[in-house]
Amino acid sequence: MRLFAAVLPPPAAADELATEVAALKRLPAAESLRWTGHAGWHFTLAFMGEVDDELVPDLQARLARAAHRTASFPLRLHRGGRFGHRALWIGAAGGIEQMRLLAERADAAARRAGVAMEEHRRYQAHLTIARTRDAGGDLRPYVEALDAFEGTSWQVGELALVRSNLPVSGIQGEQPRYEVVGSWSLEGAG
Repeated sequence: MRLFAAVLPPPAAADELATEVAALKRLPAAESLRWTGHAGWHFTLAFMGEVDDELVPDLQARLARAAHRTASFPLRLHRGGRFGHRALWIGAAGGIEQMRLLAERADAAARRAGVAMEEHRRYQAHLTIARTRDAGGDLRPYVEALDAFEGTSWQVGELALVRSNLPVSGIQGEQPRYEVVGSWSLEGAG
């Protein structure tokens, strides 16, 4: 199965983001973007890709230990950015160092469970809200519109293991479906 470890925003934060995204969709050329919806909003901590079923129990046990060693932390949705001309995202503020630590622990848990992980890179907290259909799209007006966006802070208290079910219908615009297959409370002392 196709898996990743993530922090999921709570419903109140997702509602704030939905209001902001609705405003962005009123900007010129917004219809040329593929917008993600509530179900796709998450902060990926460690993308694992296709994971053999026999590795999942050990992976879950290791992620549980990573969560148990990590303290909860404050987070809020914060401003926005882009990856070139490909993706528009919302950033985060608050306990970014703690989130990086949780990302490193999730990555290490996957590696120790035998999951073939990509080369490790420094974690950058982002939640993708839209992708361009072609490389010529200009995302700068959207990033500028997000410059003042500040969500309400919440306490991150859980690490989730999420399964990504890729579209299979062939219908244009169909989004992946996400399913939480495990979650663990953050319990550490810091």
